Order: sequence, then structure tokens, then C-alpha cells
Amino acid sequence: MSAILLVDDDTSVLDVMSEMLRLEGHQVTVAENGEQAVDRVSKDTFDLVITDLIMPEKEGLETIADIRRKFAQMPIIAISGGGRLGPNDYLETAKFIGANATLAKPFARTELIQAVDALLA
Repeated sequence: MSAILLVDDDTSVLDVMSEMLRLEGHQVTVAENGEQAVDRVSKDTFDLVITDLIMPEKEGLETIADIRRKFAQMPIIAISGGGRLGPNDYLETAKFIGANATLAKPFARTELIQAVDALLA
């Protein structure tokens, strides 16, 4: 069982993705913004972080950069629907900043599980 930190400001996304990951046997902790995520990563041990990119208070790109500075080897998956512009530019920037994998919302359960499994292998 792996410990995963899931970060998204949409509680329905947190609920659905948490359940998907728990059904795969993972322990999931949630954070509703980047500030909470960085705080949790500093206090607890996680095997993987999955973060949305567009969030209030501290957006995902800044969150990824902060986590990378403190935990260089932490696997990170960036997810985004991209708002009005679409997800591609945000997701490419996330990879440049340090995300190991990216998923454009909406994504299939199998895509999520494959990305998680690949990074935890």
C-alpha cells in the first residue's frame, strides 16, 4: 500500500479520485489547495503526489516547484482541465517544472491507475 497525497480544490474530484485510489489499495490523504499540500508533505511521508494545477491560494505549478525544492525525488502527477485555455500548456509547463506525469481532465480511471502504477513501480 502506498501513501498518496491528492490535491484539488474541487471536493467532488477529491471524493471520486480518492475512492478510485483506495479501491486499488492506496492510503489517500487530501488537500484542497497548494498551501495545505506543501504543509502536509513537510509533516508526513508520501510515496506520490497528485495535484491539480489551477487552484486558489497556491496554484499547482507553484506547489510542484515547492515540493521539488524540498523533496527532489518525490513522484508527482499533474492534472488539469486547463480552464478556458485547455490543459495542454499548463501540463507542459508542469512537466518542465518537475511533474513526472500529466493527465488532462477528464481522464479515465484506467489512465489514472496506469500513471500511478508506473511511478510507484
